[in-house]
Amino acid sequence: MTSLSIFLSLAMKPIHGQQQQVPCLFFLGDSQFDNGNNNLLLTSAKANYPPYGIDYADGATGRFSNGRNIADYLGFEKPVPPFATARGSDIIKGVNYASGGAGILEESGIQLGDRISLDRQLLNHRLTITRLLLLLSKQSSSVYDYLTKCLYAVNMGSNDYINNYLMPHFTQLVVYTHQTGLPQELAMYPTNGSPCVDFINNDVELFNDRLKSLIDSLNTDLPNAQFIYINITSISSGDPSVIGIRVVNAPCCVVSRRTGQCAPNQVPCSNRNEYAFWDNFHPTEILNHVTASRAYNATEPTDAYPVDIRRLVQQ
Repeated sequence: MTSLSIFLSLAMKPIHGQQQQVPCLFFLGDSQFDNGNNNLLLTSAKANYPPYGIDYADGATGRFSNGRNIADYLGFEKPVPPFATARGSDIIKGVNYASGGAGILEESGIQLGDRISLDRQLLNHRLTITRLLLLLSKQSSSVYDYLTKCLYAVNMGSNDYINNYLMPHFTQLVVYTHQTGLPQELAMYPTNGSPCVDFINNDVELFNDRLKSLIDSLNTDLPNAQFIYINITSISSGDPSVIGIRVVNAPCCVVSRRTGQCAPNQVPCSNRNEYAFWDNFHPTEILNHVTASRAYNATEPTDAYPVDIRRLVQQ
């Protein structure tokens, strides 16, 4: 089967000719990007306990993976901090607002507990701008000019799909791409030998063609900005064994039957680089690395539209 996510990148007037291609990064999204914003929330969508982070230098930080997530690979050498703990000058290079369980729709993920929806993440970004104005002690025009040189990445939509995709009005609310299948869905629906839940694939395919026209419209309507989208379907296609992945339909960690996330303090598989999925919903570090690499520098023409992130920040 396939699940969905939006991966939309925006940059305006990027810096040229520097090793660090943009001065700051801002990430909005769900658990694919979350690096600790959910740790203090009343929610079951948390990853601040072992074995999450088993391969991450700082351990279980709230990343829903065994190691780094996609945002880490797209970011600077030192990851930008989660909004929940960002303080002082930490915010100058950017902030990560992503929240596990969050969606484009305010109600998405409500059964998991608290989560920071896209609207709330945007409000948090407004707070960051206010802090930057105070921190940099500059006129607002200077701060906004600084922000126009930054890269914004949004990875959101999976929770809207999981919870809402059968609702009749949903087609008018969300546009998205999709990625490789989740073990959770494979456990719920018979596949008759197929590695995917085909009827879900067929449903979500109806929406994918809208992405190019959406990006074209945004770039036309907002000429001072540049938008792209990353096609996770394209990136996740092909033979996974080429990158050493041999298990695509089962999680590496021992999962909770209630949540589909890793059960606390259980020993995961040792051959983690051979697994596509860490728990029933989230990729392993190796798959996050491949996704981020192809998002930045597309391997296939279908990986990104109209350009990949590398070409975006060079424009």
